Amino acid sequence: MPPTTTIKKVLTSKSLKKGRQSQSRVEEGDDLEEWKKSKQLLRPKDQLELTEAELKDIIARQLSTNDPLAPQNLVQFNYAVGAFESIAPSAPIVIVYETQGTQLHKESEEAKQQVTEQGLDPAILLIESESSETMKVEEEQLPDIPEDIEEGSVAVEESEKPEGEGEIEEAEPETETEAEGEGEGEGEGEGEGEGEGGKTEEDDDKPHTTGKPKKLTNQFNFCERAALTYNNPMRPQETQTIPPPMGTFSANVLQWIIYDAYQQDYAAQQLEKELERERKEKEKAPVSRHQALAKKLVGKAQLSEAVQGRVLECWKVLERMVNQNTFDDIAKDYRYWEDPSDEFRDEEGTLLPLWKFTYDKTRKNTVTDIEWNPHYYDLFAVCFGFLDFMKPLEEGAVCLFTLKNPSFPDYICMTDSAVMCVDTHPKYPYMVVIGLYDGSVKVYNVQATCKQPAFRSNNVTNKHRGIVWEVKWAPDLPDGEMNFYSVAEDGKINNWVLMQNDLAVTTIITLYLAKDEVFGPDGTKLKVKGCASCVKFHPKQPLIYLVGTEEGNIYKCSTAYSSMFLLTYEAHHMPVYRIDFNRYNSDIFISCSGDWRIKIWEDNRLEPLFVFDVGACVGDVKWAPYSSTVFAAVTSEGKVYVFDLNVNKYKPICVQAIVSKRRNKLTRISFNPKLPIIIVGDDKGCVSTLKLSPNLRIPCKAPKKQQHLDQWTLQCMKLDKLLSLVREPATLELPEDTAESIES
Repeated sequence: MPPTTTIKKVLTSKSLKKGRQSQSRVEEGDDLEEWKKSKQLLRPKDQLELTEAELKDIIARQLSTNDPLAPQNLVQFNYAVGAFESIAPSAPIVIVYETQGTQLHKESEEAKQQVTEQGLDPAILLIESESSETMKVEEEQLPDIPEDIEEGSVAVEESEKPEGEGEIEEAEPETETEAEGEGEGEGEGEGEGEGEGGKTEEDDDKPHTTGKPKKLTNQFNFCERAALTYNNPMRPQETQTIPPPMGTFSANVLQWIIYDAYQQDYAAQQLEKELERERKEKEKAPVSRHQALAKKLVGKAQLSEAVQGRVLECWKVLERMVNQNTFDDIAKDYRYWEDPSDEFRDEEGTLLPLWKFTYDKTRKNTVTDIEWNPHYYDLFAVCFGFLDFMKPLEEGAVCLFTLKNPSFPDYICMTDSAVMCVDTHPKYPYMVVIGLYDGSVKVYNVQATCKQPAFRSNNVTNKHRGIVWEVKWAPDLPDGEMNFYSVAEDGKINNWVLMQNDLAVTTIITLYLAKDEVFGPDGTKLKVKGCASCVKFHPKQPLIYLVGTEEGNIYKCSTAYSSMFLLTYEAHHMPVYRIDFNRYNSDIFISCSGDWRIKIWEDNRLEPLFVFDVGACVGDVKWAPYSSTVFAAVTSEGKVYVFDLNVNKYKPICVQAIVSKRRNKLTRISFNPKLPIIIVGDDKGCVSTLKLSPNLRIPCKAPKKQQHLDQWTLQCMKLDKLLSLVREPATLELPEDTAESIES
C-alpha cells in the first residue's frame, strides 16, 4: 500500500477528534457570548472612531539598518588647509570575522576546468547533482510519521470498517514491502508499477552512470577552521595640540643675491672638505698632545654659534623631560596636592617641601638674594655670595633656575666677586642687573650671552666704596633709556643709566646722620654718613622710595631732592635687612631687622601698627601677593614664619623648620606671584621650594548682598577693617557748654 493511503487514515482519525473538541468549545463559547451581552461596555467620549477599512488595515513594522543615534555632519580640522573638513559617516555594519574560503560553485568556469583536468565530463556531474537534489526535495515533502502512530491508526480503522474491506487492506502491505525492496537500489518509487520492475518511463529517459561520482580531492591538504575570540576593550583617547606658529617671509630674489648664496654655499663646502682632509691627515700622522689640542680648538671655533645654540636648546629640552620623569611625584604634588589635615586644624597651616636647587660650584656660597622673573612664573634668579665677613670668598655667581629643571640652572653668570643682590627688568625679562661685594654693578643680557656682561661699571671711578646691598630697576627715561638705582655701604644712592656703550652714574643722595660733626685725621670736621642696607620704591609713586640703614633707621626720600629726607622712621635698634610694600594698600609697608623684630608701618605715622618678636635674627620678610594680611619671614634659626593678621594678630599661624638649626641659616624668602609656593635660601647655597597649605591662603568670601565684588576689592576691604582696629583715633575736643550755669 502506498504511503499516501496511510497518511489519509491518520489525518481522518485526527480530524474526528478535533471535531468533537470543537463541538464542546462551541457550547462553551455560547455561554460566554450570553454573559458578554449582559455586560454593558463603556466607551470614552474622546475615543477615536475608525471605519471598517481602517480597522482592517494592518500596520506593518519595518526594521531598517539606519542608526538614528549615529552622528551626522562630522567635521575635522585640517591644519594643512587651515579649515574644517567634513568626514564621511561610518556604515552601520560591523565585520566580526572575515576569511577567504576554498569552495567553488559547480557552474563556475574554474570548477568546470578543475573537473575537466581530472578526466570527467562536467555535464554528467551537473545532471547527477540535479537528480540528487530532486530526490532530496521529494523526501522532504513526505512528513515523518512515527511507527507507533501508524500501527495505532491501522488498528482503529480495521475495527471501524466492515468485513469486506479488511481483505483489501491486508494485501496492501505486501505490495508496499515488495516495492520498497525492489526500488531501493534505484532511489525512486511511486505507484503500483514500482513493485514489479522498479522502473518507469521517466527513469528510461535519464542518463545512466557506471558508478558513484568521483570525489574531488583537495590538492593543498588544507583543513579550514574558524574561531571567535574576545575583542579587547577599546578606549578612545583624544588630544588637541596648539598649531605651529606661522610667519610671513618676503624677499626680493635678485641676481646678486643668488650669486652671493652660491658663493656662501661653495665656501661652506670647501671648509667641510678642508676639515675632512685635516682629519684624515691627523689619523695618519702622529702628532704631539699640544698640537692635537690646538687643532681641536681651531676646529671648534670654526663651527657656527647658531648651530651650537640649537644643539644646546635640544639638550635643554631633553634634560627637562628626564627631570620631569625623575621627579614625577614632586611635580604632581606641586600642582595638585592639598593637605587634607587642614580641615581638622583651626588657624594653623603647614608647608610641603618640594624641590631643592643647588649648583656644585656655589655650594660654599650663601644665597644673598632671590627674585622671581616678572614674565615667566617658573623662572627665578639666585645670587651666590657670602655674609660671613670673617670667611670671604673670591668668586660669586648669579644663576637662573626653572621649576621644570631642578637639577641644573638654565643660565649661569660667574663673577670675580661675590654677588650680593639682583633685579630683573619688568619689561625686558632677559636684562638682569647685579650688585657685587667690591662695590661694582653689572648688567647681563642672558638672551645673548652669560659669559660677559653687556654693561659694567668702572672698577676705579664709577663704583661704590662699599658693598652694594640692593639694586632696583626704575621706569625708563623719556628718551627710552633704561636705568636703575643702587644702594651701598658708603651711604650713597646712585642712579645708573645704560648708554650706548657705557654706564653713566649720578649720585641722587648721600645719607648723613643727624649727629654732630667729627674731626678727621687731619683735623677737619666731617659729617657722619649712614650705611644703606636696603631700598624699596613706592609701587604707585616712582619718585618716592624708602631706604633702610645699618643704624636701624628708615628714610623716606624722593629722587627730586638730593639734600633732605621727607621723613625719618626710628624703626629698629639693629640693621634693617628688608622693606616691602603691601600690594593692596601702598601706604602699608613692613620691615625686618637683626633685633628679632618685624614691624608693620603706615605712611606718615612714626609709630608702628604691629610689632612681632620671633626670638631670632630676621633675614627677610615679604607680603603675600594673594592676600592683603598674609606675610612670611625667615630667621637665622632655619625657620619660616607665616602670619595672617585676619586670623591671628598676635602669633603666626605656621612655624616650620626648613633646615638644621645648628648647621644652616635661612637668609632670603620670596613668594611666587601666581602659584601658592615660596622659595627660601640658606647659607649653604641651597634653595628650597615650599607649597602653602589651604589654611595659609584662604580667599575672601563676598557678603550675600555684595556678590558682585571681586577678590581685589574684598582684600582691600579686609585690610581697611583690620587697620581701623589698631589706628589711633583722632583727637577729640569737647564741645563748648552753651547751657548757662545757674548760681544758687
